[in-house]
Amino acid sequence: MSYRTALSEVLTGTVGPVAEATAVQGRFPRGAVTALGGAGLLGLTVSTEFGGGGRGLAEAVDVVARTARVCPATAAVLRSHYAAVAVVEAHGGPWLRTEIAAGRHLASLALAESEEEGAAAEVQLLAPRSVATHSGGVVALRGRKHQVLAAGEADTYVWSSRPLAAPDGLTLWAVPAHAPDLFVPARPAATGPRGSATSTVFADPVLVPAEAMLGTDGAGLDLVLRTVLPWLLELRAAADTFREPTLDPGSTRRRADSLAAS
Repeated sequence: MSYRTALSEVLTGTVGPVAEATAVQGRFPRGAVTALGGAGLLGLTVSTEFGGGGRGLAEAVDVVARTARVCPATAAVLRSHYAAVAVVEAHGGPWLRTEIAAGRHLASLALAESEEEGAAAEVQLLAPRSVATHSGGVVALRGRKHQVLAAGEADTYVWSSRPLAAPDGLTLWAVPAHAPDLFVPARPAATGPRGSATSTVFADPVLVPAEAMLGTDGAGLDLVLRTVLPWLLELRAAADTFREPTLDPGSTRRRADSLAAS
């Protein structure tokens, strides 16, 4: 079965019937996420080596655009998931990639450190205030992340911090949602599409193993510029326009470069 056929079945059978309730009641579309996982759509962009669909940004954009026509909240969750998975695909471990490919794992970005939106928000992704300290094989992460989609619902957050020891840049981490002292308010912030569980996530501190680092210390800036922002900008455009997007990777790369220079 093609991913488009699988998506059509999930949208018709699961997402569509609860879309109005999701928007009106602000309830996270857990059933939709579970169905998308079961249909192989959460693992769409994971390598076939780990059981995923082996697809790329163009297919993720297609899924988000089609889903946005039916349920904006589910589409918003998917865009954060796919952007986070792009980082995990580059530097995540085999277990995490296999879990995502199997549809059992929802990922989300935890990068923003202000309530700003648009270009201003994208610029501040490049210089996190969150800190990381290392002791033995454990890293303590301290900070707060705003506008986190699927907050309290995702299984893993791609989290940014200042480097442990590198003189500049930033460092990315795969933070499990069950990590002790990772705190999400009981009442999500009133941002993002209703039902997307968009909220602030607090770490004060959260302890993760040193192996949770995605890439090398300080190299996360390049990952954000070359991977996260291009994916996020295209996926956001797909969700916002509700129409077939024209994918232009060159335009997003140029925008990412301009952000780095600002």
